[in-house]
Order: sequence, then C-alpha cells, then structure tokens
Amino acid sequence: MPSKTPEKKPTAKSAAAATSTKADDKKAAPSKPNALQQPLTPSAELGAVVGTAKIARGEVVSKMWEYIKAHNLQNPENKREILADDKLKKVFGKDKVTMFEMNKYLSAHLK
Repeated sequence: MPSKTPEKKPTAKSAAAATSTKADDKKAAPSKPNALQQPLTPSAELGAVVGTAKIARGEVVSKMWEYIKAHNLQNPENKREILADDKLKKVFGKDKVTMFEMNKYLSAHLK
C-alpha cells in the first residue's frame, strides 16, 4: 500500500544552495577593515592624553575613558558630562562635553 505523503520537490533556494561550492565563497569580495581597528595618528593635543604612536580609534576612546576616570573628570551630578582639564580643553575646545559629543571632537584630532 503506497503512502499518501507527497514527495518533496526541490525548491529554487535549495537547488542553488546545493550547487554552491567553497570556491564560490572564496571569490566573494574581501570585507573592508573595521574602521575601529585602523591605526590613526593622534594630533599633538590628543597625543598628550593617549600617546603619540599610531592607535586604533577604539583604543583612543578606551584610553580617553581611562584618563577621564583616573583624573575624576566626570560631572558627579551627571556622569554623562566630562569636565575638561587643561589637556582635554585643547582637544574639546570647551570646558565640558557629553560623552556622546566626545567622539566628534576626537575625530578632528585623528588622521
């Protein structure tokens, strides 16, 4: 007695997946390097805080936060605000910035 379940027919998706090979995967365009990992040169003003050697953008942000916390530069009433000391005033151009604005000012000091 034959079963009443219908046979599965291959779909276009499964047929394409079956014909894909590892060689096809290798031909794919190489991905762009992550912008956070590309080494950049800090300006002299920023270099006073994070060092003058080439450094990745993500590492710059980490070192900035280390500096901010080590020198107690966060506003105690609003931790999102950074109160600039003499070194940071040269980078930010003003007395205080929010943590969200910080990256905008850092970009101007990285080449």
